[in-house]
Amino acid sequence: MRAARTCVSAGKRLTLFSHYIFWPWFAGVVFLIMGFISVRKEFAIATHLNKVIVLGRVFAASALACFGAEHMVNIRPFSPMVPRWIPFHPFWVVFVGLALLAAGLSLAWNRYIRLSSTLTAIMLFLFAIMLHIPRAVANPHDRIAWAVALREPAFAGGFLAFAGSLAPRSKPFMLIGRFTNVIAFFFFAVMHILHPQNAPGVPLEKLTPAWMPWPHVLATITALFLLAAGVTILIDRYARTAAAWLGLWMVYLTLVLYLPILLTDSGGMQLIEGVNYVFDTLLFAGTILLLASALPETSAVNLPLQHRAQDHVAT
Repeated sequence: MRAARTCVSAGKRLTLFSHYIFWPWFAGVVFLIMGFISVRKEFAIATHLNKVIVLGRVFAASALACFGAEHMVNIRPFSPMVPRWIPFHPFWVVFVGLALLAAGLSLAWNRYIRLSSTLTAIMLFLFAIMLHIPRAVANPHDRIAWAVALREPAFAGGFLAFAGSLAPRSKPFMLIGRFTNVIAFFFFAVMHILHPQNAPGVPLEKLTPAWMPWPHVLATITALFLLAAGVTILIDRYARTAAAWLGLWMVYLTLVLYLPILLTDSGGMQLIEGVNYVFDTLLFAGTILLLASALPETSAVNLPLQHRAQDHVAT
């Protein structure tokens, strides 16, 4: 998702209101507001961690809208990223952008969410298979390439598990969703332990800014949340609770780390990167919370949100 840094030349002066930057973050904010309006009743009756879990599709919708708008304003720069063997590159950039916006709208307004979540998961898996995994295999010692290769399946797994929780006989969806997230959680945790200087969340190349106190502590806490979620999902005990806390921690990182980074950035490339990091981390939070909503109930979380969500699904 963070390919937007290629959209303009390094020498071009951009601000938050330049169209390359404005429309992605504006779309994300609009869809975030729509999502909050949509879940207000569900949020009001939810208790404890369920209040966080119900916001999963809101955060996911906001991030999908941001990236969808990003595709629409970067058709020419994004076209070379489409594999060479696929014809009509600009068409696919627009198609993906519209698909992301449609999925975000579906999640924000809670309509056809089983279908949109399934299709979004398939699309993200295809991104991983066609783009990211080949690059990681070609550069096996590049940890960033592997982080990106695992990020897309993790996002997809959250959507797939969520879709599976809304359909009967959906055990394969649930298993795939769990598996892809557990692998990503463990890998990300190890990367945070080995490279605590990198900004936490999805462990990519960005370093934690000097103004953030105790960056190693922040990375360690993130690693512990990831490990806890991975282990509890494997043993199927308190997995929903651990995933909910992990999703909440990613929201916290978005607000206290990545949003300030965006607001203090200057220059086109930094602003584009800042927007991407904010909504990438928010998408990670949202898909983790979607996964949490699909996990079995435990003594710590007693409200079956996934069953209530079925009442709203249009078929």
